[in-house]
Amino acid sequence: MNIAAHLLQPAIRPAIGPAIGKARRWPVESQLRARRNAMVAATALAQQRAERDEVDEFLAARHQAPVPAARGRAAHG
Repeated sequence: MNIAAHLLQPAIRPAIGPAIGKARRWPVESQLRARRNAMVAATALAQQRAERDEVDEFLAARHQAPVPAARGRAAHG
């Protein structure tokens, strides 16, 4: 390192230090956000699946076959 770069380094560090810190934290924070989004989506899908199973069980208890979604929409529209 030359003397000019050595003398300028302390002056530059405060200006770019926060940007370097953000750049270093970005992959970790991004992964955490992606994982959280995936967990929220998985929870929503599991809840929908549970509701669908509950409806299927209710209809099976009444000895009726569940109506496929396409037929159900055509009958109402």
